[in-house]
Amino acid sequence: MRSIYLLMSILALTCISCCWARDLIVGTSYNTRLTWQTRADYMGIPFKKRVKEVFYSDPGQQIIRGIIARDIDHTDASATLTAGGVGFTYANIRLKSARGNGLHYQIEIYV
Repeated sequence: MRSIYLLMSILALTCISCCWARDLIVGTSYNTRLTWQTRADYMGIPFKKRVKEVFYSDPGQQIIRGIIARDIDHTDASATLTAGGVGFTYANIRLKSARGNGLHYQIEIYV
């Protein structure tokens, strides 16, 4: 009986931590090849939100199988996919910071 409570507690904490994460993970990185990697670093401006667009287009026309955008600082910034993505040869990622903070993201594209 005790193990059931422990298992349910671990499951609940995992769900909560997934909700707090602001990372963008689309598709898969398993059994794929990392084709493009970049860091998006932008300084914060007091009382303002920073919004930046990151564009990727594969000159070899390979289909994207996974996209990962990790918030390095674990802030309230967000990353959203606005065009393309998994199943396409291009991707547009919109990064938006919390008010007064900068953006520090690690972006990886897998084909």
